Amino acid sequence: MTTHLPTCACCGDALAYENRIDFGCNLPDAALGLPEERVHRLGVRALLRVDGVGCFIRCLLSVRLTHGTELVLGAWVQVDEDTLRRAHELWERPGYAELSVRGTFANRIQPWGEDLLGAEVTAKVADPEELPCVVDIHDPAAVHVLTRTWDRDHVLSRFPFPLPVDVRTDLGDHWSVLRTSGLTASFADGTDHFTAPDRSAAVNLATDDVTGRAPADFLTALMSGAPDTRPAQRVREPLGEGVRYAFWLTPQDHGRPRHEFYGMAVTDGTAAGLFCTYEDPADLEWAQRIWRSLDRAVDTP
Repeated sequence: MTTHLPTCACCGDALAYENRIDFGCNLPDAALGLPEERVHRLGVRALLRVDGVGCFIRCLLSVRLTHGTELVLGAWVQVDEDTLRRAHELWERPGYAELSVRGTFANRIQPWGEDLLGAEVTAKVADPEELPCVVDIHDPAAVHVLTRTWDRDHVLSRFPFPLPVDVRTDLGDHWSVLRTSGLTASFADGTDHFTAPDRSAAVNLATDDVTGRAPADFLTALMSGAPDTRPAQRVREPLGEGVRYAFWLTPQDHGRPRHEFYGMAVTDGTAAGLFCTYEDPADLEWAQRIWRSLDRAVDTP
């Protein structure tokens, strides 16, 4: 799945509000990686014929999320040749408002994955200025995509592209962190990375190899060899029965072009470490916000 944000799934214009988040799939999954000469667009971006694969119409799938958010997926529905031809005849004409499409969903989108890919759907035009909207999913394994209200963090944390809202992201071992708006997300070599051109954050987890050691003592071991910064450039705070600690460096401190922020959050036997870089000194507040968002859920009986 390839996409970009924040834009409208129908027209590609930038979105300036947070209660509707649009993602657009550029191609059906079955067409990804195929030579361009096999992909034929029928005058508009929403109608597609792929040699040896089939016919597709781009439709909108609206999913309800918590926090009053609507996720609108501009994805592809595979249809037969007659349906594609009829859609082409009606597109941008008065009869378009009556267009109804039945076919199979042609993109694998997490967290629904295989349940949604290949599910039979019906799409109809609700607004003549927009793509047809999926109004029914006929596959029992996938109908819950339309009927449920989904946790916004659970769904949006699966999308690595920049988002217009903050999203709490699972790090594993019950740890989570806030991925702030505007950052891409990736995971490599045991580290979660959140990046933008002017700033970045990296988070990884550590386990204490000394059984029963107090969080404060584990923190001391983790900070061994760290620079002894000025009191104004370090802070220590409680974290439940654990502890948070952070320090930061300016370009004058280390000779590198960006500001750097190092933070730890430590509980019994485990810790999360954060490293941020940023160009604008005012983004220290942003780095501290991410650091303070590091949290570990406590198991309940």
